[in-house]
Amino acid sequence: MMQLSKRVLALSPSSTLAIQAKAKELKEQGYDVIGLGVGEPDFNTPEYILKAAQKAMEQGETKYTPSGGIIPLKDAIIEKLKLDNQLEYTRNEIIVTTGAKYALYAAFQSLLDEGDEVIIPTPYWVSYIEHVKLAGGVPVFVEGYEENDFKITAQQLEEAITPKTKAVIINTPSNPTGMIYNKEELEQIGEVCVKHDLTIISDEIYEKLIYTDDPHVSIASLSDELKKRTIVINGVSKSHAMTGWRIGYAAGPEPVIKAMTNHASHAVSNPTSIAQYAALEAYANKLENEKINQEMKRVFSERLDVFYELINDIPGLSCAKPKGAFYIFPNASEAAKNTGFESVDDWVKALLEEEKVALVPGSAFGAPNNVRLSYATSLEAIREAAKRIKRFVEKRS
Repeated sequence: MMQLSKRVLALSPSSTLAIQAKAKELKEQGYDVIGLGVGEPDFNTPEYILKAAQKAMEQGETKYTPSGGIIPLKDAIIEKLKLDNQLEYTRNEIIVTTGAKYALYAAFQSLLDEGDEVIIPTPYWVSYIEHVKLAGGVPVFVEGYEENDFKITAQQLEEAITPKTKAVIINTPSNPTGMIYNKEELEQIGEVCVKHDLTIISDEIYEKLIYTDDPHVSIASLSDELKKRTIVINGVSKSHAMTGWRIGYAAGPEPVIKAMTNHASHAVSNPTSIAQYAALEAYANKLENEKINQEMKRVFSERLDVFYELINDIPGLSCAKPKGAFYIFPNASEAAKNTGFESVDDWVKALLEEEKVALVPGSAFGAPNNVRLSYATSLEAIREAAKRIKRFVEKRS
């Protein structure tokens, strides 16, 4: 009998995918299911990007490219990082990857040896843990408390460090909470990282989706010392509604970017050529780039305002207002208890069965008292979902 590897057997199944699979099954049975679990914009990719992809195909840009990405796209990313984040990089410090997810994966593969520890603040994006485990590393969790907007402090970070600690992950704006770290918080965390010689993995994929006056701050921009130890992860999936195109990138010290590029050359050869030219246009056409960024912010901000008020009107659900991304992460423990469920996970399953609303339980993100709701869907769906959730809670209370 074929034996699977220990590393694959150690992976945890995705709760997100499990909920989506159940929602799909119910839809196929003819039920009107509202899915609030999807982590992608519901916009189509802008027309100017689609045209650039078509043009690239017509001009024969359908062959292998360099493993680390085409030079024009690297240059566009360099310019973007300089203008938006006050960060200066060379081409050898940039890798274009098959999605930001692969950038993270390749970074851990390039950095970690067996037993190295990586500090992961909770709540966390689901794949961080699995990436660390696949690289032989050990995830170490530090709880971001709800009263601190789910963010960890410098003191918490320092208390979690051991001789085996190699890196820490910072995700701002956050998936699943939508919260952001401010400059002062990042400076304090940065001081601890410098003191203990830690590498920082800075996941900034939701950078363009902030709905307050708070600026996005990249920890790498705070000092030369921090830049030397930070790998910035970003991409066009969330900012330009290009999730399926699979174009992400990493910026960091040349040795680690070279290692990641070597890894990519054997793992995936190169990101899709056509998608790279589409991403190039996404950044190079600054007028259209600004238009799509502003339109997405306007639409998501309106949805957030509506959804936040509706969610806080449901008995037993409570949350602070997120500042970015497109998720609300309310505490549902009281709602679960008041409706007779032992856990929020059971409450989520019953909600899907009875009211056909699909949420992702917070246990998937290391926060079992919470649920993640995406507002990357229409206002009509948002209002109807809130109506059904409220009906479910009141009916069972």
